[in-house]
Amino acid sequence: MTRLLMRDLSGPERLAVAREQEFLDRALLRHDQLLVHLEREIRDTSNDHAGKARARGLRQRYEELRRSRDGLVFGRLDAQDGTVRRIGRTGLREEDEDADPLVVDWRAEAARAFYTATPLDPQGQARRRHLRVDGATVVGVNDEPLDAQSAEPGGDIVGEGALLAALGQRRTGQMSTAIATLQREQDDIVRAPATSPLIVQGGPGTGKTVVALHRVAYLLFTHRQMADQAVLVLGPSARFLDYIAQVLPALGETAVVSSTLDALIPGIAVGRAESRRAAEIKGRAGWQPAIESHVASLRPQPQDLTLRWEGESYTVSEEAVRQALRSVSGRPYHHARRVFTEHVRQILTEAVVERREAMLTEVEEGLEDVLAVFDRGAKKSIAPAGTAVGAEIDGTMSDDEVDDLRERIAGSADIATFLRGWWPDLDPQTVLAQLLHDEARLRRHASAAPLDDDEIALVTGEPAGWAPSDVPLLDAVADQLGSVAEGAGENHGTEDFVADRARADRGWIYGHVVIDEAQELSEMQWHMVVRRCPTGSVTAVGDIDQTEAAHRHTSWDEAVRATLGERWTQADLTICYRTPREVMELTGPVLARAGSRNDPPRGVRSSGVSPWESAVDEAGLPAAVVQAVTALGERWAGGTVGVVAPDRWVVPVSKALRAAAAGDVPVLTATGAKGLEWDATLVVDPHGITRQPRGWNGLYVALTRCTQELGQLRLTGEEPLSFLPDE
Repeated sequence: MTRLLMRDLSGPERLAVAREQEFLDRALLRHDQLLVHLEREIRDTSNDHAGKARARGLRQRYEELRRSRDGLVFGRLDAQDGTVRRIGRTGLREEDEDADPLVVDWRAEAARAFYTATPLDPQGQARRRHLRVDGATVVGVNDEPLDAQSAEPGGDIVGEGALLAALGQRRTGQMSTAIATLQREQDDIVRAPATSPLIVQGGPGTGKTVVALHRVAYLLFTHRQMADQAVLVLGPSARFLDYIAQVLPALGETAVVSSTLDALIPGIAVGRAESRRAAEIKGRAGWQPAIESHVASLRPQPQDLTLRWEGESYTVSEEAVRQALRSVSGRPYHHARRVFTEHVRQILTEAVVERREAMLTEVEEGLEDVLAVFDRGAKKSIAPAGTAVGAEIDGTMSDDEVDDLRERIAGSADIATFLRGWWPDLDPQTVLAQLLHDEARLRRHASAAPLDDDEIALVTGEPAGWAPSDVPLLDAVADQLGSVAEGAGENHGTEDFVADRARADRGWIYGHVVIDEAQELSEMQWHMVVRRCPTGSVTAVGDIDQTEAAHRHTSWDEAVRATLGERWTQADLTICYRTPREVMELTGPVLARAGSRNDPPRGVRSSGVSPWESAVDEAGLPAAVVQAVTALGERWAGGTVGVVAPDRWVVPVSKALRAAAAGDVPVLTATGAKGLEWDATLVVDPHGITRQPRGWNGLYVALTRCTQELGQLRLTGEEPLSFLPDE
């Protein structure tokens, strides 16, 4: 195979390929040796706690190494001092532990210049080489000199040949890794500190998702403790999560939980749709204090508590109850009850001890006159030395006796049942339903929102079942209630399958959270995110100009101020790598109609295919879609085609394509298409898209999904969008 491919190579490239093939063969041999070595080490680990912990680390390294074989080496850096480094998906050490690495992990600091060096800033490098590899065979190389003499002002794409070759490949329906072609502005974000929230603003095709996922891999490599807590990746839809599903495993990362926000609470399923107005109302940040007030009102009020212990009654005074309640304020409802219960048990223990000691003292005083008639010898015969302890001697209970009493009171089912009846378990769904469907209660607690009469009527009049905007409210209620079970929600990241346990635990605290299409999040959804990573180690990527959600945010500051305040920074992606220049030239007027304050990203590649439009009547539109999709599929054979349409056309167009056996072509709304890409996109009834809420933003999304060709089918009588004037 190698000899066949080399026929098409020039002499110098043939020699370079042969040398890189020789190195790749050596690296693959070492890779396989390390796998065998790891297998042996895993088998030989002990079965004690330390051995199990070591085995987990070895298995993680084994899995990372196993997955890295395909595309093991993809780059080379030649330094000006003659040092040569090969860059790959994972690091490989030589047999000699003191030698330099055979392959440098792309996430290591030593590999950074591969992504950031330019002729204007060579960073001590003389040349960068990209390898094109097919399985275990090097099929080509692409060299870039980095000496100052070749510098050209304005060059901002690193490895243009390799990048554009990757962008020109057919789409498969799943995202692939981009570790060989990350660009400088992307790499800067991948390696940015993770100590505070980072908001990444990027238009279509700027690589937001690629950056976010490679940042996860980089952070898990650099901060190993994150793997003990797992990383949460939040996407806009299940289809989107399927699209990116292979990226992180391909990069060797498994300590990752992927989810939509709707599916983030175990056991809760969205069962109904809702109006945009209801979604906007329930997405406001004011619901957080409203829920806190509502849950706080459900705590019991101070009163005398009468407890029974061994047939006797003991009263904990109202004032003592008030002080105990005050001491647990600020804690979640169920956690507060656990601490309060401990206070009450201690008070009861002290009361029992006090009463017993008082009774023993009374008995002792009554017996003194009787005991006086006995002589010392008689008294000794009654109480032999060594048999009397604690209260039997002087009426005072010993420490051991008090501890035994305390343990028995703590284990008493009767006392636990009494206290749980006075301070009962609460269920988040029941508590939220009480608030949402009781007008008087909602009016009382939602003053912080605030809600007017019409909004209260709309919320309380909604049908049963949970809508998407209810999920963040349920999460807030569950957070205020806390877990009923002792110790639930605590992270124990040293065990296996951390991602599986994190996924099943609503209260799990993650090491880092990544949010894709973050511009769609409501303020209450942002609260949901922050709960899962209170440290603020969050990366949110999105394009504020693609916002279609019901909330009213038009800037990142408006979107995150209620939850993050000033504790966030913004990074910008300015170059569009995916969408052809020919398409990006159409987007300026569309953005202007959407009310954008931003310039569209700068397109850097041409597909050579001009966008086209056709007009059809309504009756003939489904058939016209079938015809257009068939033609696009033939032109981009081996790739993918997607259709974006207004809501009213999704079902009829889907039926027409199925009836024509046109293949598995997705027909999505602009919202459903967000984050996806195809070789060719057909936009159906673009004016219909603009008539939907935030429709111009939706059209901006629809137009920018393709990597090669864009077609539009508009209804007869509608103006061509290509002639829209700037506003």
